[in-house]
Amino acid sequence: MSVLITGAGGIGSYTGRYLLDRGESVVMLDRSPARDAIGSVVDLSRVRLIEGDITDTSALDLLISNEGVDRIVHTAALLSTAIRANPAEGVRVNVMGTLSVIDAARRHRLKRVVLASSTTVGYPAFGTYRGTGFPEDFPMRVLSERPTSIYAATKLSCEHLALLYRDLYEVSIAVLRYAAVIGPWQGPGTSVPGKMLQSLICPARSGKQAVIDDSLLLWEGTEEFVDLRDCAAANVAALCSPDPKSGVYNISSGRALTLEQVIESVQAVFPGFSAEVRVQPKGGFAGFPHLRPAPSDIHLAADELDFRPRYSLTDSIRDLAALVVRE
Repeated sequence: MSVLITGAGGIGSYTGRYLLDRGESVVMLDRSPARDAIGSVVDLSRVRLIEGDITDTSALDLLISNEGVDRIVHTAALLSTAIRANPAEGVRVNVMGTLSVIDAARRHRLKRVVLASSTTVGYPAFGTYRGTGFPEDFPMRVLSERPTSIYAATKLSCEHLALLYRDLYEVSIAVLRYAAVIGPWQGPGTSVPGKMLQSLICPARSGKQAVIDDSLLLWEGTEEFVDLRDCAAANVAALCSPDPKSGVYNISSGRALTLEQVIESVQAVFPGFSAEVRVQPKGGFAGFPHLRPAPSDIHLAADELDFRPRYSLTDSIRDLAALVVRE
């Protein structure tokens, strides 16, 4: 039997690599696969890399049947920047694509589906939260604390659909809320965290001062990050967990960092590096109006999935910088 990974970006590619290391048969589906970047992470001679659209339900049914798929890791999605340019396409891919995956899991009676979500679903509730660790089951006012981006709205919608399929149709589903994702990936990407880190690393490796003039790349207070390799390891842990009973899990380093601390981590890799900030941040990370009140509580992922993050911010910076140098 095979594991289907939808979305062959950084997280999907490392997920495939880790599954191959476990002796699994892997199929990867992407509508525009970056073969060189994917091949730099995973041995393409050992996987089936298929070009296709997850919203094509007939093609997905055939793929599941023909490839003997019994589990799915669903990472395919459009991110915030792409959705701003084409919101209707973002909703189609993110919401209808997820519905296509989980309904296929219902029809084919698959063993497990792991869905990639985002901690941004909780950002609107930051302003009223008063705890020390932001939980998965956070309190949220349905109107005044509704999602502030279409991306977050699609992710929250998908979480609710997934949990309903679990409750109504007994589809075994685990939803993973990734923090701001960073790490070594050479392929295309539109994530704000990735752009933020590149804006620091590219000048640093050339011995130049970084100039930050985009307020979306800044934040007041703190923000948390997670290496894409930790996201991939969490995917595998959720896929193999005997009983992911809580259903939704925060996947993060568990540390909330200021911009100054991120710059210090770059300096740890590139001594003498400096950055000039020419604009003021507009609230939290990526322009969200509320500041993060606490890092995410990650004990459920440890207790139920046996997952613990391995990579520090300095690890992510060093390994991404090594790829940038080779470009």
